[in-house]
Amino acid sequence: MEITVIDYIIFFLFVGGVALFGCSFYFRSRKGAAAFTAAEGSLPTWVVGMSIFATFVSSISFLGLPGDAFKGNWNPFVFSLSIPIATWLAALVFIPLYRSVNSVSAYHYLELRLGYWARCYVAVCYLLTQLARVGSILLLLALPLNTMFGWDIQTIIICTGIATLVYTLLGGIAAVIWTDAIQGIILIVGAVACALILTFTMPEGPGQLFDIAMEHNKFSLGSFGISLTEQTFWVVLIYGLFVNMQNYGIDQNYVQRYMTTPSTAAAVKSTLFGGLLYVPVSLIFVYIGTALFAYYQANPGLLPEGTASDKVFPWFIVHGLPTGLTGLVIASLFSAGMSTIATSINSSATIVLTDFVKHRRKDMTEKQNMRVLYATSFAVGAFGIIMGLLMMHIDGVLDAWWKLASIFSGGMLGLFLLSVVCRTVRRSHAVIAAILGLIVIAWMSLSPLINEGSPFYCMRSQLHTYLTIVLGTTVIFLVGFLLTKLAPASNNNQPVTDHEK
Repeated sequence: MEITVIDYIIFFLFVGGVALFGCSFYFRSRKGAAAFTAAEGSLPTWVVGMSIFATFVSSISFLGLPGDAFKGNWNPFVFSLSIPIATWLAALVFIPLYRSVNSVSAYHYLELRLGYWARCYVAVCYLLTQLARVGSILLLLALPLNTMFGWDIQTIIICTGIATLVYTLLGGIAAVIWTDAIQGIILIVGAVACALILTFTMPEGPGQLFDIAMEHNKFSLGSFGISLTEQTFWVVLIYGLFVNMQNYGIDQNYVQRYMTTPSTAAAVKSTLFGGLLYVPVSLIFVYIGTALFAYYQANPGLLPEGTASDKVFPWFIVHGLPTGLTGLVIASLFSAGMSTIATSINSSATIVLTDFVKHRRKDMTEKQNMRVLYATSFAVGAFGIIMGLLMMHIDGVLDAWWKLASIFSGGMLGLFLLSVVCRTVRRSHAVIAAILGLIVIAWMSLSPLINEGSPFYCMRSQLHTYLTIVLGTTVIFLVGFLLTKLAPASNNNQPVTDHEK
């Protein structure tokens, strides 16, 4: 079965409809910076929750989880099991903290505790990471669409980037969040439909799927051994806990959504709803990967030999789904990427305005604020498109960049935990802790580049790469904590935040 005209119509109606719907928020967003960046705290709880869910799900999740489960087992799902803990910590600690500080920037709190250097550092790291993120998602969206439709990759990157930029630029955060909610619903519908079709189209019925999966140990969550060099259950769980604490605790994409609800209680409900929703949906994705394995084991002639694991699901979408549903599922895949890109553009513009421009010019008018937001949104979208185009032609750069991004993000999380737990930490102690932590993260991130014959091979880390952010963040926190206990700050050494008064 191939893609039909009906599939094309469904796909373009969805993409065009989402873009037009996002643009319809133009008159609401142009009221001022508060409307553009936080929707004046007026969005419904369920909409914000669906947006948090859609922000978490990218095209990487949509294709990566089924691909990993097809190739291996359900070990990637263990990552999702840490989300309830991370969202609980966000609801208990981070959301009340950000709401009390009353700043749309996630990094304003760091300035209150550690000084502007910390706020500037994490803001710059965040912006660099978002540029790479937009480029990466655009490329990852273009590759399966190229396989499915045969369209030119460059054209897909440019058109997708422009379409997403237009409604993000015009509609602000309200457009981003409302379109996220719609995209999230379509994504869930598409995933459930694929899972059901795979289950009930097995030649000998649903039982055959489970028999084949059990025979090949496909439902395993991984080894429960205590090895720190392998991708065990415990390594993935600890890694997921730290990454999700970073996502729900300090990521501007999420913190900004906490400020779009009318109250702290509404923000907590949105976060718990959006975060916990990802757990069953990610279970559906890994189930799809296992079901694909069983489906093509039972129908060996349907899948071309040598098909990479991450391309099996796109192949099934094009050749295994009925007419109309193919267009819907491709639209849901596309929506996962669009919501991620839109979020990165809006949050980056917010950071530039609040953490840099307004920090130096506190007397700006609303008109000037909006000019900065529009200009920055356009710049981030344009540079993201360029990044996506560049990543097409350069081998190894993407992998190297994400290693550097992990260095930056590890430092961000460590500083936040230090500033929250240690109420009297000196700024000099925080700087020392951050430097030592970054050295550890850099060592672990770059260790795989050391070849066996190198004189530095003895210095190569033997730990699993998932533990990079875990060890680096722990070093920053422990060093800062110990320095604070050994040489405590004087009472007048630190500024006091609003919620501490």
